[in-house]
Amino acid sequence: MHVVIVGSGIAGLTAAIRASTRHDVTLVTKGALADGATAYAQGGVAVALGADDSAALHQADTHGAAAGSADARAVDVLCTDGPARVRDLIALGVPFDRTTDPTSLDRHGDDLARGREAAHARWRVLHADGDATGAAIERTLVAALHRRHVTILERTCLTDLVVRAGAVVGVDVLDLLGEPRRIDADVVVLASGGAGHLYRETTNPLVATGDGAAAAWRAGAVLADLEFVQFHPTRLAVPGGGLVSEAVRGEGAVLRDARGRRFMTAVHPDAELAPRDVVARGIASAMRDQGGAPVLLDASGLDPTFLVRRFPGLTRATRTAGFDWTREAVPVAPAAHYSMGGVATDAEGRTSLPGLLAVGEVACTGVHGANRLASNSLLEGLVFAVRAADAIDAPRPGRMRLRGDAGLHVTTVPTAADGTRASRPLRPGGADHADDAADVRGAVQSVMTDRVGLLRDAGGLASARRALAGLTVPDPAGVQDHEDRALLDLARLVALAAETRTESRGAHARTDHPDADPGAPASYAWVARPAPVPQEVPA
Repeated sequence: MHVVIVGSGIAGLTAAIRASTRHDVTLVTKGALADGATAYAQGGVAVALGADDSAALHQADTHGAAAGSADARAVDVLCTDGPARVRDLIALGVPFDRTTDPTSLDRHGDDLARGREAAHARWRVLHADGDATGAAIERTLVAALHRRHVTILERTCLTDLVVRAGAVVGVDVLDLLGEPRRIDADVVVLASGGAGHLYRETTNPLVATGDGAAAAWRAGAVLADLEFVQFHPTRLAVPGGGLVSEAVRGEGAVLRDARGRRFMTAVHPDAELAPRDVVARGIASAMRDQGGAPVLLDASGLDPTFLVRRFPGLTRATRTAGFDWTREAVPVAPAAHYSMGGVATDAEGRTSLPGLLAVGEVACTGVHGANRLASNSLLEGLVFAVRAADAIDAPRPGRMRLRGDAGLHVTTVPTAADGTRASRPLRPGGADHADDAADVRGAVQSVMTDRVGLLRDAGGLASARRALAGLTVPDPAGVQDHEDRALLDLARLVALAAETRTESRGAHARTDHPDADPGAPASYAWVARPAPVPQEVPA
């Protein structure tokens, strides 16, 4: 059986390694193998390995952060399978940091160092190379992949899924030379990551343009929970600044406003360690009160030697930006970070389209609900990739059972295909008329940042939908054209989903509907009408 896997982060690499023992595997990735979001992950992997911890406690924290919207089955799978999957990483050689503290031994007697992050009741976040966990995992998995019989196609961009008789039978790509190419497959596994570049400020790498989710949408797959976009509270607020890990606050750093006041203590009982959505909105409120200026992350109260040893990468980054964070606070602000929504799947990665599986950030199992618990993302990619790889051998399903279909409202909506040739292009600054539609990405990012961002309301969302409907995308030719098409497809869907959910829940905050609605559906889902990807006619 030929399996095509799209993406080379923790989910794609894990699926490829696992599937390659039984199948002919081709791995397609838009950049180099290590260009995805996994290598950017700083904090670590949340997993219940400590002697004082359990899967049940990890589940409780995951549900608590998810604002009551997480799927119980998916959360159980994540937290119960997690320890074994992390042991797999250790067996492969991931160099997780160790501790000399005898009181910190885990239940197996291992000396794994564990950090704590927001909304976790236990110290359970394993890390490597201090604050370079994702990069260490990526290196190890890439090395393991090279020991397997896997065909690797780098700098190869997914453009569309190939559909025949209602099933996915391959992928269309642009190859290394920018030439179109079709790859036939018995099964396609999407592991293509998120779409952080829907927004001007993001912690995501350049490749995170939602190609996989958009291709699945155009092929007729069900997408869900798209309104739930997580904004990380602390991106270094300098040009080109990157993520400042939540683990810094877990070790004791605090947030201060321009006057030096520690403001989060008045927002939530857990202050800086409240769930991410709460902290991000707290920072946004403080910034509004001080004319939009960033807030300050103050780690100067920590032991300087410990700070530098525990966070060597962040120490270098802050020094490069002109700060000595061992002695002074650094400016931070929220930025788009993670998509809780995506291609709807079950716990085995099966989608609504036969022949198509999805894992990692591109997928939506419901495991994160309305707000992802810190450091559950690497574990998600690891756990569900293994389950999806094992599901390849199962009979091809006619239709997956979407989380038991309980509380999932699937709506058929027109595709964005007509809008790609709309009569009125959009000015990059966000106006509804323009003479030049060349900067499609800038236009999308302006609309999404200004009207579908951290705080939303009916007027802004309706305006965003009208503006996005008037945006023109030329016939895709090169990689950037296809990326822009993907971003526009997803922007329209995210705005629609945000407008539809008339309540505030987790990362979705409506200033005109500030409370949660107990009667609201657990998930809003969307399927295209009609599928714009031509159905291939058998010869």
